[in-house]
Amino acid sequence: MVRLLRPLVRGRTYTRLLHPLVRGRTYTRLLHLWVPVAALSVWWWVEPELPWVPLLVLVAVGLIPAVRVGEVMQARLLLTPDEAEPDFATLPAIAWRDRWRTVLWLEVRTLLGGVAAYLTVWLPIVAYTLAARTVGHETEDLPALSGQPQWFCGLLAPLPLLALYAAVVGLGEVLTAAARRLLGPSAAERLTALEVRTEQLLERTRIARELHDSIGHALTVAVVQAGAARAANSPEFTDRALTAIEETGRAALEDLERVLGVLREAERPVSARPTLTDADRLLESARASGAKVDAEVTGPLESLPGPVSREGYRILQEALTNVLRHAGPVPALVRIGVADGALTLEVRNALPDAGAAPGRGSGLRGIRERAALLG
Repeated sequence: MVRLLRPLVRGRTYTRLLHPLVRGRTYTRLLHLWVPVAALSVWWWVEPELPWVPLLVLVAVGLIPAVRVGEVMQARLLLTPDEAEPDFATLPAIAWRDRWRTVLWLEVRTLLGGVAAYLTVWLPIVAYTLAARTVGHETEDLPALSGQPQWFCGLLAPLPLLALYAAVVGLGEVLTAAARRLLGPSAAERLTALEVRTEQLLERTRIARELHDSIGHALTVAVVQAGAARAANSPEFTDRALTAIEETGRAALEDLERVLGVLREAERPVSARPTLTDADRLLESARASGAKVDAEVTGPLESLPGPVSREGYRILQEALTNVLRHAGPVPALVRIGVADGALTLEVRNALPDAGAAPGRGSGLRGIRERAALLG
């Protein structure tokens, strides 16, 4: 059994080793290596004594912010053509650290391209020279092999081609690894992307919760009331059922309009989202709904970090919404305080005379989720 499996294992090993020969990205990576050399070879042909001048020019070019965008586009198309979302930066290099990373990338790409161009030209020549010596032709390209037996050169002829294959695949892998390292997003960009993603997830969770509670409830009431009215066969009961359906539908439309407002707001960048410095807008909205809101704000709200201030605004918005939805236009006390780098947010309301309207606790879960996200 072991003897039968050994040829199978060897066959898989050989297939894995030769697989890069049939992969398109092997040749697109080689093209990516050749591109800078093809452009710089003109200079090297005109001024061979000054080969380092293009490397100095690349320093000035790499400091241009938009250059990173162009390099990322080339890397996506030629280095990682079979990856849907490679980990590359998507914005110009604004920070100086990112600009210098772009400069380093241009230098590394040029040097590796020079090595690849040299090997892809001379290794085939060496293989041809060895093959020519095998059939008795004398050449001056490899004087060290002059006078060597012809059979010896025949044994060495495949080695340059194997070295060329290893160089093309290896340099492509090295260049791709360098691109991921030098053209990838910086720590600040990753943090910004994470913040945007967190905002999106929070809003999606909130939208799903709001739609489930408001629209789902409205549809359930409408279906039940319509079925009961048809079964009762009473004009008076039908009139009450239609009134209940109308009131529930109006409330659901208001909730839907609010959710659509959140969706429209999601198109804005994170820095444009409302923060606690815009809390007056929430307070005035609650007062316009009939609630008597007594607000007390202490401390520098503008000193809060962006994520904390934005989530604090959302928590305050959810709390005031819960007051209006479940308690109605009752007196409410809002306290916002900033001291020693900590945010204190307190919302208290009186119960209505008829008792609080029943709720499912979705708003409280949303508040807890936002607070837990911030630690």
